[in-house]
Amino acid sequence: MRGSHGFSLIELLLVTLIIGILATIAIPRLTAARDRAFVATMQADLRNLATQQEIHYADELTYSTDFDDLDFASSDRVTVTIAEASGTGWSATATHEAFGAADGCSVYYGDAAETTLGSPAGAGEIACTR
Repeated sequence: MRGSHGFSLIELLLVTLIIGILATIAIPRLTAARDRAFVATMQADLRNLATQQEIHYADELTYSTDFDDLDFASSDRVTVTIAEASGTGWSATATHEAFGAADGCSVYYGDAAETTLGSPAGAGEIACTR
């Protein structure tokens, strides 16, 4: 049987080992990329909310906590909560269901109190816990 074709058991084990090593390198990188995408989605939602708040303020001279008044809808699997809104400022948080309620992003404008997620450095800056 000298002329038989095929792979030996050692060759198959080496290929399996190489694939396993590549998987252990690639999977954490893919997970980190997915998490960065979720954070980018939360940040984009907060920026869109800020735009809608400013449009509403230009018309009504006050900020709103009602998403229907703002004509705002968050992205899929993202929950945006407006903590407070008045004539002088507003604050909001965004969480992604993949992270849970403890991790997310926050922003505040004007004299609204800072929110608990991320502690933004200043008004208008978005801060995230991830």
